[in-house]
Amino acid sequence: MDLATIRDTAVALRGQIQRVVVGHDHAIDLLLTSLLAEGHILFEGVPGVAKTLLARAFAAGLHLGFGRVQFTPDLMPGDVIGTNLFNFQTGRFTLTKGPIFTDLLLADEINRTPPKTQAALLQAMQERLVTIDGTTHDLGPGFMVIATQNPIEQEGTYPLPEAQLDRFLFKVVIGYPSRDEERAIVARHGHVTAMPKVEQFGIEAVADLDRLVAMRAVVRQVRMSDAILDYVVDLVRTTRERTSLAFGASPRAATMLASAARAYAALAGRDFVLPDDVKVLAVPALRHRVVLSPGAEIEGLSAEGVVRQILEQVPAPR
Repeated sequence: MDLATIRDTAVALRGQIQRVVVGHDHAIDLLLTSLLAEGHILFEGVPGVAKTLLARAFAAGLHLGFGRVQFTPDLMPGDVIGTNLFNFQTGRFTLTKGPIFTDLLLADEINRTPPKTQAALLQAMQERLVTIDGTTHDLGPGFMVIATQNPIEQEGTYPLPEAQLDRFLFKVVIGYPSRDEERAIVARHGHVTAMPKVEQFGIEAVADLDRLVAMRAVVRQVRMSDAILDYVVDLVRTTRERTSLAFGASPRAATMLASAARAYAALAGRDFVLPDDVKVLAVPALRHRVVLSPGAEIEGLSAEGVVRQILEQVPAPR
């Protein structure tokens, strides 16, 4: 396994996804980065902008297990992780595994279920383990959560708690397409009213778990200079010094941003990280890890806007 193979695999996977999905090139890049950095990703957008379709097309391009949970207000934690049921024939409890026991888990509309059920994912996302009735089960190295959510202003949504958000490597805001993209979408999918079926587009899997593990091992060897390491730390620490932010990003944010930058560099075929890699990833990696102060909300500021200000003011290494 080498960097050229990683780059070629990423190009092939992009091509498979683009058989179905029009546009969203930046979101696809962040999906690939999350995959190589062993992170999870959260897509936010109004209904109908292809969040779920993008996740399904991505899963189809990988020879990995895939599961989906449609989060609803009445969903219980046991519906996600599973439960032990008594078997009257054997007189013993038998584990009935939930959909979380997979490699790629699509958590669809995750903010339409109460925090109690959202919390069922916390241990799995952080440790890739699930504890059921005191017994811990390993989810394996391929486990990754691709979550979608509607904007929290919409009816019937529950804001994700900070601890839940902090488990996501990226939060990607998916907006409306351009006119040309929307025309291409209608031309490609306008013959049906239901969501397009990914299976109809002939997507081929381009990587399996063994290849993924090998690629991640290469990514971990990508070099990050001391100057860029300092840049990552300074960006994160500056979020804690802003009066417009009630809470800044944690040290976990710095380590995850550094890991993501290594993966992003590897996708470009480089064995070293550039400052631009950090700049591209800083907003999606930090926007969900900072909390605006009440005064900043009154002024109409956004978390993303504050992060962009920090990017402009913290000097990048040359």
